[in-house]
Amino acid sequence: HVQLVESGGGSVQAGGSLKLSCAVSGYRHCVAWFRHVPGRAREGVASISSPVGSTYYRDDSLKGRFTISRDSGKKTVYLEMYGLGPGDTGMYYCATHSGTLCSDWTRYNTWGQGTQVTVS
Repeated sequence: HVQLVESGGGSVQAGGSLKLSCAVSGYRHCVAWFRHVPGRAREGVASISSPVGSTYYRDDSLKGRFTISRDSGKKTVYLEMYGLGPGDTGMYYCATHSGTLCSDWTRYNTWGQGTQVTVS
């Protein structure tokens, strides 16, 4: 049973940056970051595949500010966020599924507990 543990959230001023970490206890081909912004449904942000490391972003606006990466040795997936604004405030979740289609946000069904990001 795979477990996901997020860390790295916190409070930051507008224009600042944060780096989130997701420790993955077992192997999964796809690991993604989602976020739940107040007033909006939970949405996929970015995903990454193993072992190739292909990356997928929900849209180009996120790709320009967010970077997903992984450290296979540490079994950790990162989300670096730059140029944060109040609209990025929300709970950020790490997620995975047992398949191989990393860009299909609907397939993710195993979740971490989340880490809060607050931008003011």
